[in-house]
Order: sequence, then structure tokens, then C-alpha cells
Amino acid sequence: MLLDFKTLTPNQCYGAMVQTIVPRPIAWVLSDNGDGSFNVAPFSFFTGICSDPPMLMLSIGKKDASEEKDTRVNIRERSNFVVHIPSTRHIDQVNTTSATLAHGESEIDAANLELIDIDGFELPRIAGCDIAIACRLYRIDEIGAVPQAVIYGEIDSMTVTDELVMPHPKGRFQLDSKALDPLSRLGGSNFGGLGDVLKANRPK
Repeated sequence: MLLDFKTLTPNQCYGAMVQTIVPRPIAWVLSDNGDGSFNVAPFSFFTGICSDPPMLMLSIGKKDASEEKDTRVNIRERSNFVVHIPSTRHIDQVNTTSATLAHGESEIDAANLELIDIDGFELPRIAGCDIAIACRLYRIDEIGAVPQAVIYGEIDSMTVTDELVMPHPKGRFQLDSKALDPLSRLGGSNFGGLGDVLKANRPK
């Protein structure tokens, strides 16, 4: 089957992309609502993009043609945000926080989340999540017809559960990926776990 994207609607393009660009890591993002409360939402158009400065990228659309998503507004207006890497045990909570809630309702309450402080950073993180990446807004680019917000976040710090950090003969950071068992996004309502860890030494 050849899919000619020039002949597809935006919804058809999106459907083909999310079904085939898999698995996608999930950025479970906490942002500041500006009124003493916090928003939490998952995004799977997400990846690391640079190490000097250390930086990641989120792509966030709109609720509809006119209304921006809260995460997008919060990051633009208040700069700081925290990206969590959820594990498969968080699937129900991640899914719950993907819902569009009425104004004044909290994803924190709906998903029964607990927040704890991050040393040296203004925002808290989700307790029980093994990886939390504290970020500050670097830049936002708007692309496409909607448009989509491509958000670049400079990494301030990263909190990792001690038990997941493995010894490395050269002293490098090494994570026990199997123990983390990161939750990934597939197409439609499907999610994935890590499965088997394959290894292939890089050619010299």
C-alpha cells in the first residue's frame, strides 16, 4: 500500500502517522496553571534533541481550531515545566490525565496523583514516577495550518529513582530500562511496554 500524503486530509495523515511511528515515548507533563494549581497531561510527539545545551522537544496542538491546550499556554506564559517518563504501571493514570476536563477540575485529583518537591526547582514532580525532567522554556516555534506548537525545553535537572541506576565500568550513567518498563504510545487506544531488551554492540 502506498499512502500519498498529498491526497489525504490532515486527520488521515495524523491517523497514518500515529499508527506507524511507533512506539512513541510519552512525556507526562506537569505545568503551572498560575493560580497555585498544576496541570498534568501526556504527549507522545516528544523526544530529546540536543545535549549542549541539554534539550528536549514537545509538539502540542490545540483543543480545537481556536482554543489552546492548557499545557501549551502554561509553558508559554510561565516557562517552567516537568516531563515525567511513566512506566506501564501508570497506564490508567496517564490515560485519565489525557481527558479534557471542565474549568476548575484537576487532573491531579482525577488521577489520584501525589506531588513532591524537586530540589532546586520551582515546580514539583509526580511522586511514584521514576524519572522527572525539570525544564525551562527555550523557544516555541509554531508550524502548520492549525498551528502546532513545537516547544523546546532546556533541561535544568533530572530526578531518577536510585534503584534504576546501574553501575557502569567507565562511570557513565546507565539506566535499568527493563526495571523502568516505560509506557509507550501506539496508535488508537493502544499502549505498549518495553518487552524484550535486545542488544547489539556498535561497530567500531
